[in-house]
Amino acid sequence: MFLRSLAFNGLFYLNLVAQLLFYSPVFFFVSEATGWWIVKNWARSNLWLLEHVAGIRADIRGKENLPAGPAIIAAKHQSVWDVFAFLPDLDRPTFILKKELMAIPFFGWYARRMGMIPVDRARRGGAVASMIEGAEKAVAEGRQIVIFPEGTRTAPGAAPDYRQGVFRLYEALGLPVVPVALNSGLYWPRRKFVRRPGTIRADILAPVPPHLPRGEFLDRLRGGIEERSTDLLAEASARDGYVPAVDAGEPDPYGGPARH
Repeated sequence: MFLRSLAFNGLFYLNLVAQLLFYSPVFFFVSEATGWWIVKNWARSNLWLLEHVAGIRADIRGKENLPAGPAIIAAKHQSVWDVFAFLPDLDRPTFILKKELMAIPFFGWYARRMGMIPVDRARRGGAVASMIEGAEKAVAEGRQIVIFPEGTRTAPGAAPDYRQGVFRLYEALGLPVVPVALNSGLYWPRRKFVRRPGTIRADILAPVPPHLPRGEFLDRLRGGIEERSTDLLAEASARDGYVPAVDAGEPDPYGGPARH
């Protein structure tokens, strides 16, 4: 596992840098459709490396729940995997991301070119207004908005902390919200070197309809994501023996002792 993780990590970042540099001379001049082909090709190459080098397959179910037109896609966020794995199945998605990522040379340039929406979390209320403005523009172009409601990666099994941004988008845009549950953090843990072989599972759930009251909306969104994500963690633990590091009393044989 260590050697496969070492090989994958090296190839993953080499692939990222190589594609950023290789396509840079033309990326900012090609059509949007060609730009998306380049971005999705990078995503597919990551999934290929993940399966053939690290031994991690991807199983994304419920794709029929993705609306054809504009919608908000609200996904659980446990891993870097969540950032690229859904790209091949989406048309022209706009991701809500941290403003700091836009400052990264090449990566930030690509993200800006493809219409990603940066959020300055230090601005408090101003950040929400800016996010909504960018989202309204994207929706007018017929695009889907991808947001991680917790705002950052969380460990598998950790208590959820949903931020106000997802409801503010839902309220302002009047669109259905598609919940996405997953267990990627068991196989690609945050802040860890190891990549654990097995199958990452993501379930795209039935959309939450627009115009629900705040409490009902959040209950349906959070309940759907968390309940199904918990089920996926349990299924993966039973199948592959990986235990979430935040689970009490259980040592994690692949990621060190359990943490509370």
